[in-house]
Amino acid sequence: MSDVDRADVTAVRVPPRDIDRHGQMFLASYFAEAETALANFWRSRPFVEEEPAYVASKASCSLHRPLRLDDLATFTVSINKIGGKSVGFIVEVETANELAAEVEIVWQAVHGDEHEPVALPEDTRDWLYTYLE
Repeated sequence: MSDVDRADVTAVRVPPRDIDRHGQMFLASYFAEAETALANFWRSRPFVEEEPAYVASKASCSLHRPLRLDDLATFTVSINKIGGKSVGFIVEVETANELAAEVEIVWQAVHGDEHEPVALPEDTRDWLYTYLE
């Protein structure tokens, strides 16, 4: 199976719209592509009755090497933290076998209009553990 056939890996070719005047990918584009990779990954989770909503409570990005126009980048999702009510993701961005960036995103499980924190469902938690680094 190739990397792009895996639920935790999304391949992206950097488009012109994501390039700044210095020829590098905008910082916001790293977040947008990481969120797309995370959404692709999340689709493979097990079905849960009355699943809570998940809201981002933290996001950060560490740049190691700039992505440029037409670079083929892979965004690989892994889990770095599983709490009682939250989960932390690391999305590694690689191009040409080099680490370009690491995007950290933390989601909190919530319920209702008030977004009250709730426990992660057990089936979701078990599935997440298979990706824990």
